[in-house]
Amino acid sequence: MSERERSSGCLLTGLTWALLLLGLWLWGSEVTGVRPGASGTATGDVAAVGRPADAGLPPAARPLGAALPQRVDIPQLGVQAPVVARGLDAQGAIAAPPYDQAGVVGWYAAGVRPGAAGTALMVGHVDTETRPAVFYALSTLEVGGTIRVVRDDGRVAQFTVEEVELVQRDGFDARQAYGPREPGRAELRLITCGGTFDRASRSYTANVIVSAYLTGATR
Repeated sequence: MSERERSSGCLLTGLTWALLLLGLWLWGSEVTGVRPGASGTATGDVAAVGRPADAGLPPAARPLGAALPQRVDIPQLGVQAPVVARGLDAQGAIAAPPYDQAGVVGWYAAGVRPGAAGTALMVGHVDTETRPAVFYALSTLEVGGTIRVVRDDGRVAQFTVEEVELVQRDGFDARQAYGPREPGRAELRLITCGGTFDRASRSYTANVIVSAYLTGATR
């Protein structure tokens, strides 16, 4: 493992608590990339703070059958990213895509498939040592924005963003961050680094979490 890989510690510690609270494997620490030696703020954090859900959002669509995700499209950000299945690393956290695949989104393959009932979990790097990565502008997403997941059944699951949060390490609540917002819905979480880079822990101090829910599907 390289020094850069050892230093990647972005997503919140709390895997064990999440497992107890939610009854499924969720992200812990060391999941998405950081820039060793960086000291600035991850992009868009101010926009993400305290952004509420909009009461005028469309109704939820009926969940789809289970199918594998192939690509994530976020029109507002100009993102069209392939999806790769990921498991857990030696520390019990989601294994992020390698740094040479910084434009790829990782999906927790042992969890929910996007579009099916429940909460599907996806993670992406915010940056690498040298350049922005796939979720660099994630915190600038707006409530009501669209996330599309292309699936291997020929359908495109369309999700509507209902909340964008900046979640600090301190006081992390796994149920609030990762649990379903409404039972029976098909939901999606996109997660990346946020806050500032802490030199002592060699990781970012927070995470950007985008919550969305299924509002339609096309072929």
